[in-house]
Amino acid sequence: MGNVRTEQIKRTAKELIKRFPDKFSNDFENNKHLVNSLVQGGTPKVLNQIAGYITRFVAAEQRQLQEETSEGVEPEGAESTEEAPEGA
Repeated sequence: MGNVRTEQIKRTAKELIKRFPDKFSNDFENNKHLVNSLVQGGTPKVLNQIAGYITRFVAAEQRQLQEETSEGVEPEGAESTEEAPEGA
């Protein structure tokens, strides 16, 4: 089973990603420091949960983009190896 996060954690994390899309990465420590500086008045546990959710969210987006770009590209010579010579 996965981690369960409250709606407050998800909403805050998505709002931060929407406001600062270029600042966050798939590095938890970097995200943790950014969240600590951007969110005021949260407990350390809540701030870490937000940073963890952001980290997983960004990593999933990067994986999805990688899969989309790799699906569109065929290996070189793929068409020539699939066709069999007729006269052989």
